[in-house]
Amino acid sequence: MKRGDEFILHIDDAAFEGKSVARHEGFVVFVEGVVPGDEARVVISKVKKNFAEARAIEILQPSSFRVAPRCRYFGVCGGCRWQHLEYSKQCENKRQNVIDAFERIGGFRDIAVNPVIGADPIYHYRNKMEFSFGDKQWLTAEELENPDVLRPNFALGFHVPQRYDKILDIDECHLQTQLTVDLLNTVRSHCIERKLPVYDTTTGNGYLRFLVVREARQTGEVMVNLVTGKDISDTARELSNLLVQRFPGITTFVNTINEKKAQIAYGEIQKVYYGEGTIREKLGHLTFIISANSFFQTNTFQAERLYRVVKEYGEFRTADVVYDLYCGTGSIALFISDSVALVVGIDNIPSAVDNAVMNARYNNIANCEFVLGDLKDRLTKDTQWMRSNPIPDVLVIDPPRSGMHPKVVQEVIRLGSRIIVYVSCNPTTQARDVRVIVEGGYRIDAVQPLDMFPHTYHIENVVKLTKV
Repeated sequence: MKRGDEFILHIDDAAFEGKSVARHEGFVVFVEGVVPGDEARVVISKVKKNFAEARAIEILQPSSFRVAPRCRYFGVCGGCRWQHLEYSKQCENKRQNVIDAFERIGGFRDIAVNPVIGADPIYHYRNKMEFSFGDKQWLTAEELENPDVLRPNFALGFHVPQRYDKILDIDECHLQTQLTVDLLNTVRSHCIERKLPVYDTTTGNGYLRFLVVREARQTGEVMVNLVTGKDISDTARELSNLLVQRFPGITTFVNTINEKKAQIAYGEIQKVYYGEGTIREKLGHLTFIISANSFFQTNTFQAERLYRVVKEYGEFRTADVVYDLYCGTGSIALFISDSVALVVGIDNIPSAVDNAVMNARYNNIANCEFVLGDLKDRLTKDTQWMRSNPIPDVLVIDPPRSGMHPKVVQEVIRLGSRIIVYVSCNPTTQARDVRVIVEGGYRIDAVQPLDMFPHTYHIENVVKLTKV
């Protein structure tokens, strides 16, 4: 087997990151563009010692699980890898991915994983979408075949997979509401008409970097955040006035200026041209104030379901002290605060901690404290802080995709809390950390996957660990 070879394969099962797995004479082949049950003609793109990678070039016999994708950019955009797969099967595959991670990485056998808590709705569920500006447009096959299509040196949409230099110019997306799509298309037309230059990371010249739209699903408040490489007040104000006039639902318009070359939709300077510069969103009985740089769960509907699982698994008592590690803007801490005596949230991002304090005050919650600091320093080196704070009865942990630092894992074990509730968006690093925690004297009592992002391969997972 070598690169460029073609084979007809039966697709056996789903694999990680939206790929599926097949076998050729017993040799494992990971295939893109197929679903379990397909029979497909594939071409080999990479050959390793123990496996090969391939992409489908023709579906010969479609699987019974295959459905027609709703989006015309499917297969090019790369965002919705499983939009061509029946949703119930998506959830089955995600549950299996959790099982595989805990068996392969964690070394656990016969682990009981609950069925995935599916999303509802499965389209138009995102409350935030980040679009990139670019001066190099990725052309679809249809555009390449049509020489009459106008191709301005301008694009507003998403990066195609593995191509950070080119942008797929889109005029529809089914993951957010029609309002966001209409805003996207209006901003594009205005920027092309005004000939506004796109920011160039190599030279540091240009203006347009990102368009970020946040739409609070429970309150209806809308934020438009234009991220630019420099401050041009007249230009930002003109766009703000246009959008507010055309879309009365907009409640605030913010211009974030990021003069650094790093391509991130954040910046230290924010200028508010309309509204308060923040929007409000509700989770349960709580209201959260969200600024342009704030982190907030992208799927409002599923976030509340996720936090209810955390509340159930924590088995909180009214006298409990809880540490919320990697607390972010404090959404979990505030959600569980009515069940315990004290919640101490810790995070290393100053703006997140500031937002957490602000949200606690806004909701008149007095039993939440938020601390700025790196966990590996707070829990291992800051002995004075540790001595002055009560030992937690329950730990809630929600780290980034990379999981916990090894020193933090050891301190988590040392704290000896009655229950640990570990929330993760990456079952692979979660399984790695959980293995060490179990070796340190805990047992797994429950594993609950929850689908925050239908049609993608991502899965949120909650593990309940009890001190033995």
